[in-house]
Amino acid sequence: MHPLEDKPPNGGLRGALHEVIFGVHTPAGAGFDIGLLIAILLSVTCVVLESVPRIEAEYGGALRAAEWVFTILFTIEYGLRLWTVAHTKSYALSFLGIVDLLSLLPTYFSVIFSGSQSLAVVRGIRLLRVFRVLKLVRFVHEGFGLMSAIKASRQKITVFVSAMLCTAVISGTLMYLIEGGGAGFTSIPTSVYWAVVTMTTVGYGDLSPATTAGRLLSVVLMIFGYSLIVVPTGIVSAELARGDTLTPQPTTTVCPQCSVTGHPPDAVYCRVCGTPL
Repeated sequence: MHPLEDKPPNGGLRGALHEVIFGVHTPAGAGFDIGLLIAILLSVTCVVLESVPRIEAEYGGALRAAEWVFTILFTIEYGLRLWTVAHTKSYALSFLGIVDLLSLLPTYFSVIFSGSQSLAVVRGIRLLRVFRVLKLVRFVHEGFGLMSAIKASRQKITVFVSAMLCTAVISGTLMYLIEGGGAGFTSIPTSVYWAVVTMTTVGYGDLSPATTAGRLLSVVLMIFGYSLIVVPTGIVSAELARGDTLTPQPTTTVCPQCSVTGHPPDAVYCRVCGTPL
């Protein structure tokens, strides 16, 4: 039998843990995921509060201890996920599997690199499981539709971004020649930075033209930037409008092999690895 067709044991401790960890159709599975979401929220809250100097000075030790407790619990949970799935590599290399691993590393790295524990906020991405826990799979379906629209628009967006970069380089070079170092445009890269800031209407204000010609170029660039802001939105919106809105909504069924969700209601096999559902 092909290794991808192996299923986790239906009985025993491993099978029971798989049902609890990856299943949401049982009270135990739903309770586990809800508890996990609460732990993630508390953990991220600890990391955020630790960055506030006043709170860190008074409660820093307690927050770091709590963060280590959460990290150890998440490490045990990650190990159980790897143990209960039939094909460990499939889960480890999946999107959520990689996020689960990355959410653990910052705290351990903080032993060597001070301050790296702040990167533990990446575990907030694990809150995506809330869609599965609350059976809000229609939002997952919409997410797939948006990703498909962006993927279908990639060639047009690539052309658009290329045109924007060329415009930024040309206008930045012109501003460098017009203004020179006296107004802060000391080099072409610095002037290109100004052009990007101007086109995107961010307007930091750290660089501004002093001559009439420079201000005229700025006006042209700002108007040009406003007219281009809607282009990528229009491209993606057009692809979304072409999408099939009648596609059946996916279910919360979890693949016993790779733990992927979002299968069509009539799916017999996993949409990723082909394992019978």
